[in-house]
Amino acid sequence: MLDSKFDVVGIADNGRALVQAAELLRPDVILLDISMPELNGIDAARKLRKLVPNAKLIFVTMHTDASFVREALRAGGSGYVTKQSAPAELVTAVEEVLRGHTYLTPVVTRNFVDQTLTGPSSAAPAGELTPRQREVLQLVAEGRSAKDIAESLGISPKTVEFHKSNVLRSLGLRTTADLVKYAIRHGLVSAE
Repeated sequence: MLDSKFDVVGIADNGRALVQAAELLRPDVILLDISMPELNGIDAARKLRKLVPNAKLIFVTMHTDASFVREALRAGGSGYVTKQSAPAELVTAVEEVLRGHTYLTPVVTRNFVDQTLTGPSSAAPAGELTPRQREVLQLVAEGRSAKDIAESLGISPKTVEFHKSNVLRSLGLRTTADLVKYAIRHGLVSAE
């Protein structure tokens, strides 16, 4: 996929593993998706900014909506490429971010400009949640039990329920099913 002038130093299958691997391996460039299991790409990027501040982050994702692009850039992204893009475009994105530039795939740039010019931002209210609340929201939406979430995050099941209740209230939702729909709609989890 990437040109032979680049070395792939690690691969992770979820956001938490990505953060751990990046901290250990200290890569120059990190490719991540917005919809990753266990820890979505936006929240992973926020953690990566603190743990490996010199790494360049490139989002490779199916999401082309301006709100996703905006959040990815705010979280520390240097590049944004769609999964439908040609592999050569990913090489270009890596080269550009390594030069210190920001790279946005053309379709995303068009959508971003169009949506920015046509009206006010419809930023996801999830951005107003605390990082812990976003983690709990994502894990609940992935179908994990309060006990599993508690073990994963190192907190009690009662604290998980407290966060879940606050998330429901903050987002104006009523049920776990509403949380799942919200998380899918806002790219926190995949619809698969």
